[in-house]
Amino acid sequence: MAISLDRLVGFHQKALSIRSDRMEVISGNLANANTPGYKARDIDFNKAMKSAQYDQGSLVKTHDKHLSGRSQMQAEIEFRVPDQPDTGDGNTVDAQVERNNFLDNGMRYQAGIMLLNGKIKGMKKALGGGGQG
Repeated sequence: MAISLDRLVGFHQKALSIRSDRMEVISGNLANANTPGYKARDIDFNKAMKSAQYDQGSLVKTHDKHLSGRSQMQAEIEFRVPDQPDTGDGNTVDAQVERNNFLDNGMRYQAGIMLLNGKIKGMKKALGGGGQG
């Protein structure tokens, strides 16, 4: 029976990639909290995961001029609907909301790492005979 690493860790790898991309977007929002006219952006995690699950085929870049798979994630970035009224400068970043989202996303990223680590440890244990001899 062949071992498919993609089946073992594919979901978690996609989730971690989306969480990492979301962390960058939220960081950008925080960095631009005082920039006039800046519009807060975000990645809808559930929507991005559905899109990633729909695209089950793994693409392999076989030529330098081919598009990379990461460019698809840029389409998932959306402007966030502001929770607060406009302060007059056109900036829609709410620093407290961004900090909370950053913390929540970071904790979920760490949980994903722990789950992935557990799967890999289980695979190593299975391949090594579970330490029994």
